[in-house]
Amino acid sequence: MKVLVIDDEAGVRRTLGMILEDEGYQVITASDGKEGLERAIKEAPDLILCDIRMPRLDGLEFLEAYRKANGEALVITITAYGSNELAVEAMKKGAYDYLPKPFTTAEVVLTLRKAEEREKLRREITRLRRRVTADQRYPEIVVNSPGMRQAVELATKVAQHPSTVLITGESGTGKELIARLTHAAGPRAARPFVPINCGAIPENLLESELFGHVKGAFTGAHADRAGLFEEANGGTLFLDEIGELPSQLQVKLLRALQEGEIRRVGDSAARKVDVRIITATARDLEQEVRNGAFRSDLYYRINVVHIHLPPLRQRTEDIPPLIRHFVESFSKQLNVNVEGFEPAAMKLLLGYSWYGNVRQLENVVERAMVLAEGPTIRPDDLPEFVRHPEVSPNGPLETLRADELSVKKQTAELERRLISRALQMTDGNRTRAADLLDLSYRALLYKIRDYGLD
Repeated sequence: MKVLVIDDEAGVRRTLGMILEDEGYQVITASDGKEGLERAIKEAPDLILCDIRMPRLDGLEFLEAYRKANGEALVITITAYGSNELAVEAMKKGAYDYLPKPFTTAEVVLTLRKAEEREKLRREITRLRRRVTADQRYPEIVVNSPGMRQAVELATKVAQHPSTVLITGESGTGKELIARLTHAAGPRAARPFVPINCGAIPENLLESELFGHVKGAFTGAHADRAGLFEEANGGTLFLDEIGELPSQLQVKLLRALQEGEIRRVGDSAARKVDVRIITATARDLEQEVRNGAFRSDLYYRINVVHIHLPPLRQRTEDIPPLIRHFVESFSKQLNVNVEGFEPAAMKLLLGYSWYGNVRQLENVVERAMVLAEGPTIRPDDLPEFVRHPEVSPNGPLETLRADELSVKKQTAELERRLISRALQMTDGNRTRAADLLDLSYRALLYKIRDYGLD
């Protein structure tokens, strides 16, 4: 992601630049608000860090001008210690969050990760909006297949009740969309929907992120701060990748669910919250419980209603309408004149297994539209792995011995090789490797340990 840092202090720009580049961000800088506005419009960054007090154009004026220019990046303001009023004013003018000076590396990373997750979710929702096909009641999700229809019907039904929901399914199947549908179809629709990826926040900061903290609770806690439970009060808190929640936080989450109250880090008093919990995971939580990695009492508490999303390879009837949607969408985005796929190309797409699900299908369609030289996409425009799916990670399937046909073994070997390759490509930078692999940082650490790649 590209981050624009706007600050009139060269030392602050250098410090933030080093922190963010070490975390894998692309950094551009500006020395005041006017230059920052020009660079923001020209460079189109994904996130902006902007000081409040600057010459020529201060942070509040920058915010107003940037929004008038239809800027879409999330803006995080940098405020001096004790300038809470300015921070509040900035958020009223459209800032996403604020970062108080002096700040620590951990605070910068956490704030950026939160903003990045929010931006990714916004893009994902926009990107995955589906044209309605068989059922006009679900405008965001293709529901041609019986499996998806059942999932959507269940989500709509449970939306009317406060019961906890566990959504399971492989990566890329649309778990976030189902969570949003469950929220939007219920009585809490007008209240906040607050998402968090439990695997994307460093373990030592996750408790504060969920439950908040009081001033002085730890180094860098310069002021009281509400957590996501309080932010979601009256609405829905969506805990994605719940299987990666550390064991000590599993206990605190269970208590919050049972008692309906939370305690900020460093606080002696509990606070009542009214939050509907929806969780999601790609893991087998039953197996995690048997292995002792996930608490059984928490599992039963979050699994009151279970919604499973089938993988795309089990609902091939959804592939054609998804492709039509992607073709229409990318024709506008890429400014290309592509009408669709030749029958032979469509046959290949329908025959592929799509282990990356809808996200992988979308990537393949986009790639094909970029490479296509005519109004229709031909088989040669598709990637090799779609045209020749019989080739496995270790060569053609017909060359494998009987003792090599274990799906688990072959999948594990492929995963090990992909992780090793990503670490090589990023010179060992695990944050960047996790992004390349489409894994959370914590999940990558677990897999590096399991495969002996330390």
